[in-house]
Amino acid sequence: MAENSEPLRYADVGINLGDPVFRGKYHGKQAHADDLDDVIQRALDVGCTKMMITGSNLKESRHAVEIAQQHPDVCYATVGVHPCSTQDFDNYPGGPDALIKDLRALALEAKESRYAVAFGEIGLDYDRLFLSPMDVQLKYFELQLDLAEELQLPLFLHSRACSEDFERIISARLDKLPKRGLVHSFTGTIPELQSLVKLGFDIGINGCSMKTEENLETVKAVPLDRLQIETDGPWCEIRASHASSKYLKDGPTVPKAVKKEKWQKGLMVKGRNEPATIVQVAHVIAGVKGIPVHEVCEAAWKNSTEMFGLGVPVHGSSAS
Repeated sequence: MAENSEPLRYADVGINLGDPVFRGKYHGKQAHADDLDDVIQRALDVGCTKMMITGSNLKESRHAVEIAQQHPDVCYATVGVHPCSTQDFDNYPGGPDALIKDLRALALEAKESRYAVAFGEIGLDYDRLFLSPMDVQLKYFELQLDLAEELQLPLFLHSRACSEDFERIISARLDKLPKRGLVHSFTGTIPELQSLVKLGFDIGINGCSMKTEENLETVKAVPLDRLQIETDGPWCEIRASHASSKYLKDGPTVPKAVKKEKWQKGLMVKGRNEPATIVQVAHVIAGVKGIPVHEVCEAAWKNSTEMFGLGVPVHGSSAS
């Protein structure tokens, strides 16, 4: 089948543009100039015209909304508290009730102004219980799902090594969460994938989703009508040691990357993944599935823009 001549278009639905490294700051030290605008421009140059900035706690959710305000119609925010940050609820001035109140206020305002398009990143992460214990994660996943039912935004979900609890909790609320959402940065098994798809959720794929041959078999099994793509930068780059890298031998070129100490305007930074590399994610998925890359891009674009709005008219009407 011949490749489509239409330009490829991408939506990076998971990108942590609020991370200090995109301002040139690493481990608290300024290593090079703030190049966030260059990072966004490089994404636009490859056809990545929509980016969803992940909110991982209240502060970062506010930051994500601010970046969305500064880059309207290109950047959008998610608002929520990541499972690894759920101890914030107990440590917040005024306690959990005060944090959920402030989170609600931010989410409602950002939803109304259309800068926030999803509620999250929320969920469970049993791989990193040293950051937040299981009982704390479970308690505040439920509390945030109470808020999600009120907000009626699509969900931006995190699930790591917790599929039984995750599915049990989310399944009990499906009737009150009709917009469903995305399980992002998916690294689970084929049976876990099939369960989530059956529940009505889309699946987010990035470099971390494609490290092993087993991962690739799971990616192959993701239905195109449930696929969304992301970079999860500054993390989750595709590395030479990953099973996915063999699909990049004839893959799309990305800007040259140099060490942060040798930063130059216009170049990427080694070890700092960014949205321009979404072209690699799409290319690998296409290779794994044995289909043209434009099919992957168009399916993911349609799924992302219809689920989250992203300022794109759907079926001839303005996005809601």
